[in-house]
Amino acid sequence: MKFIVDAQLPPALARFIRSTGYECEHVADVGLRDADDSPIWRHADANGRVIIAKDEDFAVRKMLQPSGPAVVWLRVGNCSNRALLAWFQPLFDDIVDRLQKGEGLIEVV
Repeated sequence: MKFIVDAQLPPALARFIRSTGYECEHVADVGLRDADDSPIWRHADANGRVIIAKDEDFAVRKMLQPSGPAVVWLRVGNCSNRALLAWFQPLFDDIVDRLQKGEGLIEVV
């Protein structure tokens, strides 16, 4: 399983995911930091990557286009990188399990 982390989330999140053994890139790693959603969506789809984003637009797009890449929609408010990682880390195994079971849109609250 491979992931791409959207610009509204820190590169530290991509580093955490890589530390668990999964391939993960941040949009900044692939020249998409300032890109609109469409190029990120196409990149994820073409490269078999799950999009991890705070952006509701990706979730809406997934509902309208089920054949595209899977989306993990993080519903967390503004917080420090440390707080974000502390919140996300215990949820990650469940997220992976749900993706492996075929869920295409996972809303994490």
